[in-house]
Amino acid sequence: MPVLSRGRHRNPKRGACFMELASYLAGERWSDHPACTHPLLAALARLVNDNTSDANRARLVGLVPSIIDLNADDLRVDARIALRCATTALPVSAAERQLALAVSVLAAEEMLARLDGVPSGQPASGRFSTVPLSEESQRAMALVPHAAEQARRFSRAARITEKGFRRYAAPNAVQLSVVGIVQACIPDPDTLLRDLLTGAIADCQALIRGTDTQTAPEHATPARI
Repeated sequence: MPVLSRGRHRNPKRGACFMELASYLAGERWSDHPACTHPLLAALARLVNDNTSDANRARLVGLVPSIIDLNADDLRVDARIALRCATTALPVSAAERQLALAVSVLAAEEMLARLDGVPSGQPASGRFSTVPLSEESQRAMALVPHAAEQARRFSRAARITEKGFRRYAAPNAVQLSVVGIVQACIPDPDTLLRDLLTGAIADCQALIRGTDTQTAPEHATPARI
């Protein structure tokens, strides 16, 4: 069985990243971009793998089977992953990243509302609307009130399309969130990264397979120093 380590690997004898191990277990061609997993969820898994310390990376192995055959072309999957990432990272990230993460929260909430047909009370111009936020978003935004208010002002003038969200906004939210957690002044970023990936997998299972997300652990919100 390949051992988890950072980066890409030519073959299993040289080790494996999280998604390469998934491709191996799924019986696919050896790759860190296997077809068995949603591309954005796979991107998150690669980032978590590469940014987890060597001492704790083995704790990720048990999550690999749950990511296999978890793929769909539903944009709500991208939005849920982006929202999970942004709401997890926002309360612990440094101040200079909070505005971008708060904007990511609003963008993901707007996209989910739009895809679910929730009326926003604004013209169909592509601008972010003032849709009601989920409880997870409300909690995260309440912890960073200054960034939240700036994000709301920015979002009133911003424009977003479904294509732009999938290609740029959602991947940027995932990348920024992982970096924010890794560089945060918290005692155990490895555990928060693992909880983030666990929660994102549960979100995808709920959307794609209709699996109850209550089995997913709630991510703790460490206090930023």
